[in-house]
Amino acid sequence: MKIFPLSEVRADLPTMIDKSQKEAIMITRHGKEAAVLISPSVYEAMLEAWEDIQDLKAAEEALKEPGPMLRWDDVKRELGLI
Repeated sequence: MKIFPLSEVRADLPTMIDKSQKEAIMITRHGKEAAVLISPSVYEAMLEAWEDIQDLKAAEEALKEPGPMLRWDDVKRELGLI
């Protein structure tokens, strides 16, 4: 990841956007990390991965809950999928 101060990013945003297609750009303000510029494809991949992690956490929590377990075929039948 390359690091650029906000003043440099502001001065040449089109070039920075082009650079972000190849690697993430860390933008600093007064020497402190302020933002990251990434390509839309990287953003989508990261968002999908985060959603998958959230789904796995929810499934793990659901498995910890007490109660009867339902067979997958029964659930599909109740939902009219088979």
